Amino acid sequence: RLSLANLSLTHKTYQLETTITMGRFINLILAAAPLTVSGFSVPNGEVVSRRESFAKAASVIGGTIAAGGLVMPSAASATVTDETPIVTTRQGGLLEKYQDSRGWKIMAPSGWNGFDGEVGAYDKKWQDLVDPFDNIKLSSTPVKSTTTSIDILGPVEEVGASLAGKRDAKLIAALERQTEGILFYTFDFALNDGTHQLLLLCVHKGKIWSLDASTREKRYSKRKELYYNVLGSFMPKLS
Repeated sequence: RLSLANLSLTHKTYQLETTITMGRFINLILAAAPLTVSGFSVPNGEVVSRRESFAKAASVIGGTIAAGGLVMPSAASATVTDETPIVTTRQGGLLEKYQDSRGWKIMAPSGWNGFDGEVGAYDKKWQDLVDPFDNIKLSSTPVKSTTTSIDILGPVEEVGASLAGKRDAKLIAALERQTEGILFYTFDFALNDGTHQLLLLCVHKGKIWSLDASTREKRYSKRKELYYNVLGSFMPKLS
């Protein structure tokens, strides 16, 4: 059971003062973006795509990587008790170190546009200069101090299946790893609107952190290595 307060849902803040199960929790945040004919409606009348609504819902509850390089998902992934080193590769100059004064670090795409936080949407965003559809967003949501690990949401496979099922997406992979004592969940989704998305979730410093990387399905094979390295490099602390 999970108790959360002051959740930001589709640009509106709702006060949640009850304890709810993981399933009811996911249903609640997904219900905040009702379906319309063309997409999902938001309070200000703007219409956002299924991909954007999926990302917002996922970020509210907010890969398998080896040090200095990429290890793609496989059945032989390390167990949660094993320590997986943080990714540090620059991938031939495609990635560069980024350290934020708010207390987190990441290997960010070189030469992409960077945007600071938009309330209710993200803390930081990177967007490809050539194709803005390719983007990476980091979001955080406060949780009670008693929430110390992402596994409070449930087993990684169940969380991934719940997110995929509610957003008409195919769950390609659901992975878990431990890096520097923090448990990370990583999900690989293929959305029916032609989007491919990777999503990482973890809990640290009294927050659920959500990092999602999206691209068009037809471009995913070219972005896959970059995106998994970015997700594997994220650390919600500086030391």
